[in-house]
Amino acid sequence: MDFANKFYKGISLRVINICLILITVIVSGIMVFFTYRLTATFLRLAAATEEHIKLEKAAHELMNASDFLTESVQRFTVNGDRRFLDDYMQEAFEANRREEAIAMMDIDERTTAAVKQLREAMSHSVELMDREYYAMRLVIEAKGYTDYPEILKDYPLMETDIDLPPEDKMRLATQIVLDDAYYDKKDMIRNSMRESLDEIDKLTHSAESEELSRLYKERNILFAAVFVQVFSIVCMVLLTSFLGVHPVLKAVDRIKADSPIPEVGANEFRYLAKAYNKMYSTYKSSVERLNFKASHDELTGAYNRAGYDLLLSGIDLDTTYMMLFDVDNFKSINDTYGHETGDNVLISLVREMKKAFRDNDYICRVGGDEFVVLMVHSGKMEKRLIESKLDHINQNLANPGDGLPPVSISVGIVHGSLATDVANLFEKTDRAMYESKKQGKNTYTFYTGKTDSKS
Repeated sequence: MDFANKFYKGISLRVINICLILITVIVSGIMVFFTYRLTATFLRLAAATEEHIKLEKAAHELMNASDFLTESVQRFTVNGDRRFLDDYMQEAFEANRREEAIAMMDIDERTTAAVKQLREAMSHSVELMDREYYAMRLVIEAKGYTDYPEILKDYPLMETDIDLPPEDKMRLATQIVLDDAYYDKKDMIRNSMRESLDEIDKLTHSAESEELSRLYKERNILFAAVFVQVFSIVCMVLLTSFLGVHPVLKAVDRIKADSPIPEVGANEFRYLAKAYNKMYSTYKSSVERLNFKASHDELTGAYNRAGYDLLLSGIDLDTTYMMLFDVDNFKSINDTYGHETGDNVLISLVREMKKAFRDNDYICRVGGDEFVVLMVHSGKMEKRLIESKLDHINQNLANPGDGLPPVSISVGIVHGSLATDVANLFEKTDRAMYESKKQGKNTYTFYTGKTDSKS
């Protein structure tokens, strides 16, 4: 019930705007925060993928190093070429790719299982090197090499192999690095490598799954924040339009129609509407309180001077044209045709003016043959409309159909936006009217700060 009463009295547009702005700021902060989080999660996901590639590369490096040692020793035992012995020793003691691979993978406790399998593969590779060293020692003895790596001196030949002919020593060396026992050990290395790679895959899959789950959650929160942001903006636009813009546009139409404005919309606008309606009511009451004789000219039915003063006190300068009419050579008409005819000419003029102007425009007699028209609720671009009205009035006065003499009028026109107050407005209108007189009468002049006339 309290909410209904509050809504009926009007919701404050200021409060709504403050609330919606606060919501927008908060949601924007959330969006920035989760955008940062989303970026960080994406970077962690990319880092996990990069780490996976790095670990796999390290594991493959160990296998590649082991295969390189195997290939080098096999070629050395086949043809005894010293280059392959040198390649073997360089890989084993200078390149150290196997050791570097293990060091590269030994990051933290996450890679413990993978490193364990890699170390096992390394252990098998070292055991295999004992066979390879013995095979190379056989080739060295067969070829009679005297300059060879010191480490091979630790692998003397067995007595059964010392007296073998060189060809048999070469054949035995080749057999040692090509038999089933040798390849069984190679298979053990590969199995350890596969298990190490499986551990790496598990580690990477776990890290990627965790980061992807976080990424999806943060993405959904970000989408929700975007939705709330858009919803807040739409609400702000709709509420501002419904509570502010629409009531203002409706009020403008009512003001142009010279009627009270509805007290709807935001609390602030309702307050303004209520104040306006109060002034409007007071103004209308004041106008209605003036009886016809007090506010109207008895001869022509136009507002008299008192009515003119009252009307002038309530006009809006920015939306009002003032036009000062003067009958050309009116004294001559009175002298020639008599005052009764002169009176009828004034009556005829007012009749034509009422036909030309709207019902809510004000026609006032401010002197003997001087009349003022207050054309209210008018913009600055009404010049052609006014010209058309004045031309029509002058044409009808110049061709009377009721036995009256033809007459013409001189008019001065000023828009209220060019004046500082109502006194200044009348002064400028009077100046424009006399400019029309100077130009030969039967014309009208728009005051623009200079002179702008048309007959």
